[in-house]
Formats: sequence, structure tokens, C-alpha cells
Amino acid sequence: MANSNSSQLVVKPETADLNRTGTALIKTDFLIIGAGPAGGTLGCFLDMKGMIISASPSTANTPRAHIINAAAFECLRDIGIEDECLSSSCGGDMKSHTRFCYSFAGREYARLYSWGSGPKRQGDYELASPCSHVDLPQTLYEPIALRYATQHGFSCRFSTELLSFEDNPDMEYVIATARDKITNVIYTIHCKYLLGADGANSRVVQQLQLPLIKNLGQGTALNILIKADLSHLIENRKGNLHWILQPDQEISDVGWIGIVRMVKPWKEWLIILFYAPHADTSIIPPDDVLVKKAGRLIGDESVNIELLRVDKWTINEIYAEKYSKGRVFCLGDAVHRHPPMNGLGSNTCIQDAFNLAWKLAYVERGIAGKELLSSYSLERQPVGAAVVQRANDAFRDHMPSWEALGLMSPDLEERKKMLSELSEDSLAGQSRRANFRSAIEQIAHEYSGLGMEMNHRYHSGAVFQDDEGAWPQLPDNPIFYHEPITFPGSRLPHAWLNTAVPSKRLSTIDLAGHGKFTLFTGIGGQKWKDAASIVENILRVPIMVYSIGFGQDYEAMYFDWERLRQVDENGCVLVRPDRFVAWRSVNLPEGCENKLTEVMKKILFR
Repeated sequence: MANSNSSQLVVKPETADLNRTGTALIKTDFLIIGAGPAGGTLGCFLDMKGMIISASPSTANTPRAHIINAAAFECLRDIGIEDECLSSSCGGDMKSHTRFCYSFAGREYARLYSWGSGPKRQGDYELASPCSHVDLPQTLYEPIALRYATQHGFSCRFSTELLSFEDNPDMEYVIATARDKITNVIYTIHCKYLLGADGANSRVVQQLQLPLIKNLGQGTALNILIKADLSHLIENRKGNLHWILQPDQEISDVGWIGIVRMVKPWKEWLIILFYAPHADTSIIPPDDVLVKKAGRLIGDESVNIELLRVDKWTINEIYAEKYSKGRVFCLGDAVHRHPPMNGLGSNTCIQDAFNLAWKLAYVERGIAGKELLSSYSLERQPVGAAVVQRANDAFRDHMPSWEALGLMSPDLEERKKMLSELSEDSLAGQSRRANFRSAIEQIAHEYSGLGMEMNHRYHSGAVFQDDEGAWPQLPDNPIFYHEPITFPGSRLPHAWLNTAVPSKRLSTIDLAGHGKFTLFTGIGGQKWKDAASIVENILRVPIMVYSIGFGQDYEAMYFDWERLRQVDENGCVLVRPDRFVAWRSVNLPEGCENKLTEVMKKILFR
């Protein structure tokens, strides 16, 4: 474990007055810009010496991102903070539905099972991962991550902004310049790697001139954080997201569509008000007007509303064409920016960090060649681009439901007529009801997108696919459904394991990871253990080996691993530290140690 006193501070003698002006030299291995879900989590996963700086004065003060999915939780499980996150989160019935209604307290149009709830999808989610989906607002997650990071090798300085940096192959270090916004001290920071996790409008991305693909003009919204006790209403309205649609009201510039989102059950809420098309988005209504708007969305005059804060945000559709240049690597919202649909924001940030961290650590420790770092952008950039596409498609998926309710018409009387048609015994009513039902079923992709979360496929030199044919076909609905496979470049399938005399059950996910390679084999695969020991000694790379089968290290009591491994009992599945399959062998070849050595050298660029 790294020493938490991780950064060397060297103050030049001539800069005595550091309270107002001056410069200070800091030397550190890793400099992370940004302390949010990407930067703070990267500090957790690196478990080495480093420093985090953030221009913000503290961790997040508004609960923007709030869904943590199973794929991200597997990463947090790796370092042992899953339980702490669970204890601060909401799950079960609290997030079981997404509702579409006239007001929170009033008429409901429809509801969807969400995030793995419901009889049709619960089993799919349980089979995909040992982890679950929870509602954990960014305001609660960030302190957990930063506390872990600062206790495991990283210092963190808030109110410290990056001014510029310089990196070229002739320099021993990346040289960054930062300013303490409180004392006005200028810091020169020498680091081996600079890691840009500074969110939307990233200064690192701007200076690095990473090319961005942009689709602008997607809309603007206000986040209104309120205290309001809705506990007397929630019993028959369980869920963490409630779309409020009122087509028979005059369309205002702000709040023509609204969302009531749970933050802390059931007394703290985030009201999201969307600006109407063509509205002047520079205008933010006064607090008293916003409180009235929030009250109209809640629909219960007895509820007292306390306004806590207001924030404006833009519906982005932006992603970077590549994530790195030289010794500078970017992650999180710095390189993929999108609306919160599908709950993919923090989750993608966490998985960016998990992918990058082990590669940086292996290169820095001399286990892998520097070329391994080129695989980070190759693997994560397609994921980021797909996430931006999916989140924006999910937002656009709502428009047919608005049309079915009449919201898209500019004429109030026409909107009232369209809304009334929903209950009419007429051909128009039948058509409108069918359109509304179809629209809601399409929106379900946003709240049950297990495949979008889990079907990632990596193509890079850090995956050995020389022995394979073409990728297996994705499921017919790859957004909804996850297909667990061991094809190299795919996520390690989850299967429950136990010992012959039952003890606490473990997942294959629990045995893999933890900064090491893992090799799974079975009966007849003893030679893989010997081969791994040889390779471990030659290449100084940690490889854990587990035999799964009757009378072996672990047994698959539900026989899931036998169905999922896609290799013979004496074959093997090699898994990277980030729990993606690096390579597999269908059976035990002659000279298996030579083959394993070949594979490891290639994927580690040795």
C-alpha cells in the first residue's frame, strides 16, 4: 500500500511570501485534474503516489448523477467500497419505477419497471452480476471515493485550478502550472502523467486540442434542489423518477416539461425544468416563481417547499475522437458529455478510470511496455461515443410520448383536445392510446438498458484475439439484453461459486481483479497453474489461478460457469485486472507455458 504522504513539496527560497504571490514546485507521479466521479475514482484505483487538484471548492454540491449500475459497482467492489456505497444509497422499491403523470400527487398516465425491477427483468440483472443498481447521488458518492483515494496515496487540493501544462518527448516530466484560488500561490507541478478528469469544458482537452464531435442545440434545463416532505404521497407512487406532463396548461418558457427526482427519500428532491423550444435560455425565473412551478409539478398545496439551489445545464451530445496524447490522458465528462438518460454518466466515468488505472500502474512498475497505454483510448473511446449516442437517443425517445399526449402542439385548445382523445371510444382515441403505449415501451430502453451497460467489447493490442474468429453476434436487442461470453475483449461473465463444504459464496467477479491477472481452468487443467507460475516469475506479472469443478478450488453450484466459460474443462480463460477477458484456450495445448508466455508478452507489450 502506498504512503499517503505522496507528493513532495519543494518551495523555492526566493518565494518567501506564499500567502499572496509566489511559486512552489511540487513533484508527483500522477497529477489528476478534477475530483469528481472520474478523477476521484481514478485516485482510488491507482493505489500509488499522486495528487488531485480541483478548481471547485469542495466535492459536488448538487446531486447531478445518481444511478450506479452493476458494471460500475463491480469496479468499486474491487477495492472494497461497495458496502459503504450501498449503505449511503437507495435501492429496492425506492427506485423500482419511473412514472409518467400529470403531477406527482395527481393523475398517472403510465409507469415502467426500472433498473432491474419487475418480473420480466429481475432475473436478467441477477444473472449478469453479483452487484445491483442503486440510487447514489453524486453528493454522497464523491466523498466516499475521495476519502479512499486520500487514504491510499493521493493528496487532494480544492480551489486549485490548472492554468496550463507542457508535454513533449524531450522533457523528463509533464510540467503543469496551477493556481491556488485562495492564496493566489502559483504551483509548478512536475508529474510523470497528467490525467484530465476536469469535466465539461475541460481545460486539459482544450489545451491538448483533442478533436471533438459535437451535435449542438439539444436543449437547456434547470435543476432546482428542494426540500419537500412527500412521504404521505409515496406509498402508491414508489420510484425515483417522475415525469410531469401537463398538456392542458399554458406553455411557459421554463418548465413546459418537468421531472421530480428523488434525492433523499422522501424529503429532498431535484426538480428538473426543461426550457421550451426557442425560449430565451439566458433567463432564470426568480426564486418565488420557481417554487410555484415546483408546487404545480408536485400538485399538493399542503406541501411546504424550501428552495435550496438552482443550476442550469445544457443537454450535450459531444465526445472526443481520442482520449490521450503523449503522457496526458483524459477521462469522464471531459471526453463524453451527454444528458443523464440511461443513468450512464458516473458509471462510464468509473469504468474509464478502472480501465486506465491498471495500465498506468503496470507501466509505471515496469510490468508492461509503455505501448499498453495506447490501448486505453482504443478501448474506451468507442464506449464513450456509444454512451453519448444512447443517452441522447433516450432523450429523443420521449418525444413520441409527448406527441401522443398533445404536448408538441403550440395551440392550447388543440392540446386539450388531443389529451381528451386518450379516453375517447373512437378511432382517434384508439390510435392515440396505441401511440402512447408504443412510445412508453420504447422509453423502457432507458430504464432497463442492461445490455448497454454490460455488452462492452474491446479491440486493442491489450487483448489477444489471434486464435479467434469473428465476434459473436450481439443479442437482437443489445440495449436491453446482456449476452455473457468469454470471447477475448468481453466482460468476464458472473457465476456464483462455493467450496465443496459450503462457505460464503463468491462470484467469478470476486476472484478476478484486484490489480492482478486471473486464469480460470478446471479438471485436467493443473498444468495451467504450473505455466502461470513460470510466466509470473519470468515476466514479474501477478497471475492468480483458480480451478473450478467437482473437487477443485471452487465449484459452480448452479453449473453456471460450465455454461458460460465456452472452453473445455482443461482449457482456460485469462482475465485482465479490469475483469475483461484477455485470452482463452479451448483446451490444454502441448507446451501451455510457452503459449501463455506468448500471450502475456503480447498483451503487455513486452
